[in-house]
Amino acid sequence: MTTQAQEKETLVLIKTTKGNITVKLYNDTPLHRDNFLKLISEGWYNNSPFHRVINNFMIQGGHNEDGRVDPGYTIPAEFRANHFHKKGALAAARQGDQVNPKKASSGCQFYIVQGQVLTDAHIQMYTQRYGINFTPEQVEAYTTVGGTPHLDGEYTVFGEVVEGLEIIDAIAKVKTGYMDVPVEPVVMSIEILK
Repeated sequence: MTTQAQEKETLVLIKTTKGNITVKLYNDTPLHRDNFLKLISEGWYNNSPFHRVINNFMIQGGHNEDGRVDPGYTIPAEFRANHFHKKGALAAARQGDQVNPKKASSGCQFYIVQGQVLTDAHIQMYTQRYGINFTPEQVEAYTTVGGTPHLDGEYTVFGEVVEGLEIIDAIAKVKTGYMDVPVEPVVMSIEILK
């Protein structure tokens, strides 16, 4: 009998108009993993736009090609201390705390972290201001590849980029207009890699 940790992690390929991104989905966030795989299998993300792009922060997608932004359900939060918002983290978007106090995730909206590389002074500031106690692994990631630590424990991280970090940078740099929408659409399709 295998445990979740021993199970092979599923890889998905996000094909974008700026290049391809390979992402592994974590087995210890099974609700998010299985929902994402279900939507991919149903073609939800075929010709779907990245509709919110903020350089040095994140790129967000999840709309259906026909414009639907919500499949009609949410997913309970699956926060794991070992999954945090380093560059390349795949996380679920959600509605704000005032209408969503349990921090349930959107059924389809997701983002990939770009973030920024932090200095030791940034780490100290986050510790003092927000009471964040960083693990050595977090300090290493946030001070080398970067990320967005203020999102930790607020949004479910359910995967990470294993190839194509430079594509995140390319998408994050596109010109945006009102509500951080790219002026020239950046479109994706996602497939499950066997």
